[in-house]
Amino acid sequence: MDIYVGNETSRLRAVILGKPESNGPTPTLEETYDSKSYESVKNGVYPTQEAITAEMNAFEKILRKYDVDVLRPRLVKNCNQIFSRDVGFVIEDKIVVSNVIPDRQDEIDAYEPIYSHIHYKQIYNLPESVHVEGGDVILYKDYIFLGQYAFADYSQIKTARTNTLAVDYLKMIFPEKKIIPLNLRKNDTDPRDGILHLDCTFMPVGRDKAIIYKPGFMNPRDANHLVDLFGKENVFELTQEEMYWMNSNIFSISPTVVVVEEHFTRLKAWLESWGATVETVPYREISKMGGLLRCSTLPLRRDKE
Repeated sequence: MDIYVGNETSRLRAVILGKPESNGPTPTLEETYDSKSYESVKNGVYPTQEAITAEMNAFEKILRKYDVDVLRPRLVKNCNQIFSRDVGFVIEDKIVVSNVIPDRQDEIDAYEPIYSHIHYKQIYNLPESVHVEGGDVILYKDYIFLGQYAFADYSQIKTARTNTLAVDYLKMIFPEKKIIPLNLRKNDTDPRDGILHLDCTFMPVGRDKAIIYKPGFMNPRDANHLVDLFGKENVFELTQEEMYWMNSNIFSISPTVVVVEEHFTRLKAWLESWGATVETVPYREISKMGGLLRCSTLPLRRDKE
């Protein structure tokens, strides 16, 4: 299988989509590992199996509409397999298998039937001390933007998923890339105050535009540098409420075709204002589990540009 991903928006050819059919029982508060799931369990609104399956089926239908090859992991019973982005990620012609938190280790084996079609020299298994999940890795031109949490209490924060050693490891694999670490604000129980992954506060779209929630960064200068990189006129700034519903966690099928959740009306209007074709999909129930459209995908092949 040929794999190649150079950025977030080039024409998509092949993708792994998570699997919703056997998500297991609603977790207890102690079993949740992100603030949105914590809130959903606490408020009694954690999504049903039927709702999750219906929403993912709707997303798959859109992907297939654009002739994307959609692969699925092997089913693991009673396991949350929705968010395939965190299990691994492709940069150029290499796939990095994540060190996910221990609660999710069962997910990794379900991808072996797919990985078996990729040349073993293109597969990188991280050392045990290196933590990085795909939601924290965003590609743009020669940049790898890496969401992280570089503080002493890292091991005590459930929503801290990418550590500082990931920066050094990725520099070793991709020496020609500019790797930019960005510290994210974390909160294990309040989804309006914390950011789980970088794609929940920042996302390139089109060829030269971006969606940003500036308060999601620990250092305001990081957000300002991103705005300067893209140009203020090319940046869509999210409100706190839009961040809460994960308006940055969209998914690009091409530079001009973008999939968004059906309630993202202000974002949809902005995307259409510069010529994007916007496909909408119901995904609000899945968002109650801490992820959205990008989180559900692991792109394997996009066109080179």
